[in-house]
Amino acid sequence: MTDHPITPPTELVQQLYGLPQIRAIEKAFEAGANEELEACIAWFDKHIPGYELVADRLRAGRRPKPPSLAEQGLAALRSTPCTEQCHYDALFAALNRLAELEDSND
Repeated sequence: MTDHPITPPTELVQQLYGLPQIRAIEKAFEAGANEELEACIAWFDKHIPGYELVADRLRAGRRPKPPSLAEQGLAALRSTPCTEQCHYDALFAALNRLAELEDSND
């Protein structure tokens, strides 16, 4: 079937030890999915010329970053009716600026 073991590395087992069972299962699945993604990227890289150019895009597409606090705040603000327009404008401007600062730090 496969030419690699499915036994998790000792380091991962130590990280999972003591976690609530559902969280340990989630982390184990996440680690397995990440390993599989990297194995697929390595296979494509080896067998398809020029593939390395899209590997980062594939990782970003399959493992997107969660929204930042600023992005979450902006989304909440956009979805909430606001009766005090001056407060809305100030919050919106502050969150936009925070999002810009986060982007510049990446």
